[in-house]
Amino acid sequence: MKLYRPATILVGLLFVLLGGITRLAGPDHVYGDDQNLKVVHGTIGEALPFAGSGSTMKVTRIKFAKTIIQSDPSDDDKPFETNGVFIAVEWDAVRGVKDPDSFDPVLITDGGSVYTEVSEPSESRMEFPDAGFASTGAVVFEANPADLKGLTLRMKPSMIFNVYNSEIRIDLGIPTEDIAQQMVDGAVDQYVVNGDVTRVAS
Repeated sequence: MKLYRPATILVGLLFVLLGGITRLAGPDHVYGDDQNLKVVHGTIGEALPFAGSGSTMKVTRIKFAKTIIQSDPSDDDKPFETNGVFIAVEWDAVRGVKDPDSFDPVLITDGGSVYTEVSEPSESRMEFPDAGFASTGAVVFEANPADLKGLTLRMKPSMIFNVYNSEIRIDLGIPTEDIAQQMVDGAVDQYVVNGDVTRVAS
């Protein structure tokens, strides 16, 4: 019977350890794929924790509109128009002590569409205030009226390191195409996008 020398056993253990470290450092983990991502589901009116930061985000209301305009337009400013429909998502954010990860809010649908926030007016945004404060505001998206079933707000933090994290998905209450059409038909002629309002967190 052949006995293995201690040095041979140590080399084998070293390869096993290196293999484990390499696996942990693989792209699926480094870039925060779903294996390290918990999805937190919620609905309108529900304050949801954001990525373990101690901060919360809540959607308070959504509004459909045919045009949008900034709250304090100049004489030359005209309403922004669309061939689709604008969807304003009104939000309330409470900031925790820890600095929350950055994120880009998007709307996703059952049909696979992904709608990003409009770049203008500048008042359209979604972000956390300074620590100890809360804020309200609105972020506006331009969407295809024919693909709104299952409309969901998705907030996925920007993850670079191999850490456990979470994303928020808020159901915006459009479970069927009929309800989506009712929302489109009831769109207001103009939605005024106001700037954020900040207050001391209670």
